[in-house]
Amino acid sequence: MIGRLQGTILDKQPPLLLLDVQGVGYELAASMSTFYQLPEVGEQVVLHTHMVVREDAQLLYGFFALAERVMFRHLIRISGVGPKLALTILSGMSTADFSQCIKEADAKALTRLPGVGKKTAERLVVELKDRLEKDTASTLPGAAVVIERSPRPVNDAISALISLGYKAPQASQLVAAIEVEGLNTEDIIRKALQSMQR
Repeated sequence: MIGRLQGTILDKQPPLLLLDVQGVGYELAASMSTFYQLPEVGEQVVLHTHMVVREDAQLLYGFFALAERVMFRHLIRISGVGPKLALTILSGMSTADFSQCIKEADAKALTRLPGVGKKTAERLVVELKDRLEKDTASTLPGAAVVIERSPRPVNDAISALISLGYKAPQASQLVAAIEVEGLNTEDIIRKALQSMQR
């Protein structure tokens, strides 16, 4: 099991990033919360990882904060929540905000995230409440933001939102509702996700 990687960022295209570790390129999927904290391409980073081995693939998920990996592992233990949905949840709100929703049994706030229906939201609240009360991850703050410039920020943002589980028309509408002048891809994605929480 690969639990941690330290290397140079070769590419960042949400939700995927490519990390060079002593000449070996590791492709990792990451939440937008992690992307906001990554340094620029060409710089060094340490990521906590979770590896999923399936019959047809070996997948790596990367997390800037250990608390986010802890939350990811809590999420994928829940019936009906796979790694992709777990990343979508962690992209839509910080671990602190998510923990607060669980603590307050605010299933309605969770249904604003793509792929989270009423039943899934209620299951999350019921199954995670006790676990998170015992877990220090629930007290850690959300993500800081670091910027990366993209030559096609609008198209890249729409593609990233689709990868996170939004339907293409919805992703386009979310981006169209934002004043994108001067914004990079990650800023646009962040604003789109924030607008879903209102």
